[in-house]
Amino acid sequence: MAKKKGDEKVNQTSHSDNEEQNFDEEPNFEDPEGFVDDITDEELLADLLEQKPKESDGYENVVVVDGCPQVGPERLEKLQSVINKIFGKFGGIVNEYYPTTENGLTTGYIFLEYSNPQNAAEAVAATNNCKLDKQHTFLVNLFTDFKKYENIPAEWEPPAPQPLKVQSDLQWYLMDPDAYDQFLVGVGTGVALQVWQNALPEPTLLQERPNWTETYAVWSPLGTYLATFHWRGVALWAGPKFTQFQKFYHPEARFISFSPCENYIVTFSPSGDRGDDKKLIIWDIRTGQEKRSFPPPDEYVTWPIFRWSKDDRFFARLGTDVLSVYETPGFGLLDKKSIKIPGIRDFCWSPTDNVLAYWVAEEKDVPARVTLLELPNRTETRSKNLFSVADCKIHWQKSGDYLCVKVDRYSKLKKDKNELKYSGMYYNFEIFHMREKQVPVDSVEIKEPIQAFAWEPVGSKFAIIHGDQANIQISFYQVNTGQAPTLLKKLGGSFNHVFWSPQGQFVVLANFGLTGGALEFLDTNDFTIMNVADHYQMSGIEWDPTGRYVVTGVSSLKCKMDCGYYIWSFQGKILRRVMKEGFAQFHWRPRPPTLLSEKQQKDIKKNLKKYYPQFESKDRMRSTKASKELVAKRTEQMKRYREFRESASQQWTEQRSRRLELRGYVDTDQLPAAAGADEHAVEEIVEFFVKEEQTVIE
Repeated sequence: MAKKKGDEKVNQTSHSDNEEQNFDEEPNFEDPEGFVDDITDEELLADLLEQKPKESDGYENVVVVDGCPQVGPERLEKLQSVINKIFGKFGGIVNEYYPTTENGLTTGYIFLEYSNPQNAAEAVAATNNCKLDKQHTFLVNLFTDFKKYENIPAEWEPPAPQPLKVQSDLQWYLMDPDAYDQFLVGVGTGVALQVWQNALPEPTLLQERPNWTETYAVWSPLGTYLATFHWRGVALWAGPKFTQFQKFYHPEARFISFSPCENYIVTFSPSGDRGDDKKLIIWDIRTGQEKRSFPPPDEYVTWPIFRWSKDDRFFARLGTDVLSVYETPGFGLLDKKSIKIPGIRDFCWSPTDNVLAYWVAEEKDVPARVTLLELPNRTETRSKNLFSVADCKIHWQKSGDYLCVKVDRYSKLKKDKNELKYSGMYYNFEIFHMREKQVPVDSVEIKEPIQAFAWEPVGSKFAIIHGDQANIQISFYQVNTGQAPTLLKKLGGSFNHVFWSPQGQFVVLANFGLTGGALEFLDTNDFTIMNVADHYQMSGIEWDPTGRYVVTGVSSLKCKMDCGYYIWSFQGKILRRVMKEGFAQFHWRPRPPTLLSEKQQKDIKKNLKKYYPQFESKDRMRSTKASKELVAKRTEQMKRYREFRESASQQWTEQRSRRLELRGYVDTDQLPAAAGADEHAVEEIVEFFVKEEQTVIE
């Protein structure tokens, strides 16, 4: 709205009369008398005070690296690149200083400043006492450590006694008086895990936790640890309560492998956020320290990428025309160089000795070759040339007594552009006798396609499943000293997998497939078929460590219906059926090797009859206990039924007068139909087949 001129004059006059304007006088910002300021600086400026500079700023970010090479100006740039490559993995280096002598040589120690104290602490923990080469070992400390050690008092004072922290018993599961084994069950996609003890007459639940892992879980080779996967890395659990023993920060780790003696663990993250050089990491299990990291493989390889010797002394990986063998605890290349082997395709360590077997593909006029290499001296103890080879598979026997190399051979070879096509395939099994002088080699030839091969873990037999799908046969061979393997038995069937008992002798033949599930339990001493059974659509089979039980399972990852697992005796008798919706995995807890010598084990087997009575008495006690529990349960059920019947009868009697009133005082309870007269009764005869016996009278 427009203002009138009269209004404007009135406003100007009133303003000048009521207010005195003095623009030269400064405003008064002082607090009134008696004012108390109860607001702290931290409340007003908390975010700014965090950035307030301190006198000690920068000290925690600086590390001192001693033990560096002493080089001149011409090699300083190369030294700097090496140092930055090693220490740049832990964070951004914002400043570096290389002190020099009067002659221009570096002094052997350097100062590196990181962007934050966390990166500096990680660099110290990971690189202290690490070898750069044979003559130089890094000694890495925080800069603040020098001040800490300068302030050590002149007089020593004994430290105050600390309360004893008792570590949980990691081998507690081996102390069970009845030697019950444990097993792991994974359910759902959460994933909920259950640890059971395979007790009699019913398994006992030891531990159950929802969302214990994000993908799956695995036991360590000796059964000491349980490994679970999480988005931040891998965790190990141990002890009677399965408390967290160790954790390894490796985001999105998806694969792990343990060394045989459980000293080290290898983690692999295909998409981790620690850089390309941190996707493959080796850790010390006891301390949780990162021992060494490797870049991811250049091409597709099978897991595990690193394969360990039986005593954790060496581990090796396969490269293009090269085999890299590393030694512990230094984690450097053995003799500082890889083994150049042109054409190498695969290798495998012996399960009992520091010997590895590898094979080399043929090239032009040079035949293929299988070689046994002894480490650390790199001595070739045996080599065998092979001709017309398409592929090889290496199979060590668990006891390390024998090695089998399955050789796929061809009669004709055709080159189609860049692809090789083989025809006229046949197969040889080259058997190396590792415990005999000069390692003699025997050969078994089979013309049909091979479905499966498996060594007897303890013994000298092996099984081969061969033939087309319409005509599959299972052949069992015995390895002999000084002569070729002999055929023990040939069986027919529709099986495509063979599973030996960990203790040998007994074997399970199985058929996996879309409609598979057939099972056959076999005793290879006399090839008696102990039982023939079926578990429709089963996805896996696993023996327990003692060879007493077998588990077959249907995983929800394969089939959404009838998921669960069956527990069988080694003779094929079904002991327990467990159906679980979302059942994902089942694993027996491994056991370490026995402490008994071979002689003691043979004596026990020889004198088994002496131990039978005490085991039979224990079994009778368990069955008696089970019977008592069943009788007590049925007695309680009968008691509850009688109490209910008496209360119902009493109620029926009390309601008699009300029934008569409702029915016109006609007592229908006394009618023949109500009284149960014969003309209204229905007779039903049920027959049971109890037992049939046949007695032969001569």
